[in-house]
Amino acid sequence: MKHVLQIFTILFVAFQLQAQQMNITGVVTSVSDGLPLPGINIIVKGTSNRTATDFDGKYTIKAQKGDKLVFAFLGFKTKLILVGKYNTINVALEDDLETLDEVVITGYTTTTKAKSRVASVRVSSQTIENRPNAGFVQTLSGQVPGLNIATSSGQPGGNSLVQLRGVSSINGNKEPLFIVNGIPVNENSFRALNPNDIKSLDVIKEAKALSIYGNRGKNGVIIITTGKGKYINPDALYIVDGVAIKKQDNFAIANISDTDIDSKIEYSKAEAKRKFGKDAKHGCVVITTHKGNFRIQDDETYTVINENVFERTTLSPLSTFSIDVDKASYSNVRRMINNGEIIHPDAVKIEEMVNYFNYEYPQPTDEHPFSINTEVVKTPWHENTNLVRIGLQGKTYKNEELPASNLTFLIDVSGSMGNRNKLPLLKSAFKLLVNQLRQQDKVSIVVYAGAAGVVLEPTSGDKKDKIIAALDKLNSGGSTAGGAGIELAYKLAEKNYKKNGNNRVILATDGDFNVGASSDKAMEELIEEKRKSGVFLSVLGFGYGNYKDSKLETLADKGNGNHAYIDTMQEAQKVFGKEFGGTLYTIAKDVKIQVEFNPKKVQAYRLIGYENRLLNDEDFVDDTIDAGELGSGHTVTALYEVVPTGIETEYLNNVADLKYTETKTTDNYSDELFTVKFRYKKPDASKSIEMVHVQNTEITKSTEDMNFASAIALFGMQLRTSQYYNNASIDKVIELAENGRGKDKEGYRAEFIRLVKSHDNLD
Repeated sequence: MKHVLQIFTILFVAFQLQAQQMNITGVVTSVSDGLPLPGINIIVKGTSNRTATDFDGKYTIKAQKGDKLVFAFLGFKTKLILVGKYNTINVALEDDLETLDEVVITGYTTTTKAKSRVASVRVSSQTIENRPNAGFVQTLSGQVPGLNIATSSGQPGGNSLVQLRGVSSINGNKEPLFIVNGIPVNENSFRALNPNDIKSLDVIKEAKALSIYGNRGKNGVIIITTGKGKYINPDALYIVDGVAIKKQDNFAIANISDTDIDSKIEYSKAEAKRKFGKDAKHGCVVITTHKGNFRIQDDETYTVINENVFERTTLSPLSTFSIDVDKASYSNVRRMINNGEIIHPDAVKIEEMVNYFNYEYPQPTDEHPFSINTEVVKTPWHENTNLVRIGLQGKTYKNEELPASNLTFLIDVSGSMGNRNKLPLLKSAFKLLVNQLRQQDKVSIVVYAGAAGVVLEPTSGDKKDKIIAALDKLNSGGSTAGGAGIELAYKLAEKNYKKNGNNRVILATDGDFNVGASSDKAMEELIEEKRKSGVFLSVLGFGYGNYKDSKLETLADKGNGNHAYIDTMQEAQKVFGKEFGGTLYTIAKDVKIQVEFNPKKVQAYRLIGYENRLLNDEDFVDDTIDAGELGSGHTVTALYEVVPTGIETEYLNNVADLKYTETKTTDNYSDELFTVKFRYKKPDASKSIEMVHVQNTEITKSTEDMNFASAIALFGMQLRTSQYYNNASIDKVIELAENGRGKDKEGYRAEFIRLVKSHDNLD
């Protein structure tokens, strides 16, 4: 009876204790950015009761009032929370990078190489090489018993979880310690490694890792050695041959051979900050090579531009071209100047630089979707020629007036998108767009790396949190199957097609396609086929070093869309904020311009820019020929330099007399300088509408807009070392821009003036 009473007492006490316990739930986030933190360890202090947060930062643990919960993880300050009467406890953790560096380095320096090998499972470089299309993290999958690589969302582009415990383990979602060439690194640096650079990879399981590395190794350790035995710390400042290397380019330094290095000095954090300033607060490495001229080699590609020449009006009176509302060239050139880089001449598309800015053209007042405006002045850089400006102003619609949108975000999440000015900037830019969407708008997200996948099915624009959460989960890694991504995005867009709506794929990438259909020609053929669906294409370029402008220009041109280059959040705000309607809503497609100059008044003419948009004269009336699109509120400006009749010019060579053709000019239309014709289609139409505008011979005083457009054109010609800028100085550019600055509410024209001056200082 005594034993029965004891058992009953024990059970009663246990029951009482259980009754006092409750399920504590909550979300753990980061103080720095407010994002949820997966894999955070939570333990009831003084017990073995523990858990960890899931991918969304959520956790559940049993505890009772008076218990203390310990929240801890590598790289964050440990936090102690007292359990009260409430069963929901949300926690925000602060970064603790200094502690991370000190503790982990101490743990590793006490470890011998021999012990590491005994305790490890090695993945050979051959294994990695045999999986070239996988991202580095995915390369490890299935290679080590107990090592699990899982995509949290189940879709391409989702965060890959690296687990060294069994999936069913209570602590299975904790990531291991990463060490590269003897230096502990964070998860992002680990993911950024190029598989082709890996010489060996050792995986140490929990028990052995704990004994070798102490508490920091309790979740296992992954040790990597690169082929050159060097690791580049992405947070440190590198100065090579006197030039500070931008952090996104640090890994390129690993390509420097040891035999090329003359000297190398490493400074500690405190010493580096004191000597080199705040940019070196994470340390500094100063390298001098034998050659003394190290430069980051880029792999950017641009379509070759053969500058337009002067044409004799008597032999070729017609000039025909497609409009171009793309603005990528200006922001790309701006990036090059701001970075102190040499400007690639073919990166300078003068028409895109001119069209980056808006001009005071009047809104259309008739049934046509744009107004036509012309102006003729004396050429600022040549006293014997005249400058012609032809401007279109697209009708501006308020956002609430735009039709419902079916948008498919097509996002490149390949390994080349890992830099901060690529995928991280891209995600922030798209959030600006998402915040303007309405309930009737739908958004889908397709991503591609080694393969393509859907990460968000069509979602209403009023569910902004859901769309943004899908963007936040995207990580970079793997190769670039751009063609597969385009196929899938168009398939999804067509499936959810909105009749009389705005159906558009928005591609965001650096253009570095390397799997499947990838050449410029293959991309052109693919998009020409896809545009038959009625789905338009906008293309956003990001990053540099491997930026493929030529490919992205082709995609936008053939996809009935526009091309922008986003180098900063300010540019993202311009594209998705101030120009939201023009970026997304087309009011006229296949817009062509044909100018006929009067040979009685014009001896010769030259179209400034638009070299990649020229059309055959017969293409003007051929409705099967593709041309440019005009968006809501967009302006288009074209400039011609013309040589009046009777003026001697060095720009024209003599031509032999024709035997079979007699060239005559009519005395009629003596007061006309040129006639300009426009043809366009409504967004859902297949037949063109024609407009005609006649310009008289009056030479007027330059307006502010004409002065500013002239300044940009002249600067573009100088950057391209054109044969036609007549040796005009940079001071002339600044003078014209100052005279054309006007109200400049947004400050874009003032920025251009600063840009010209800074480029002049670099020269």
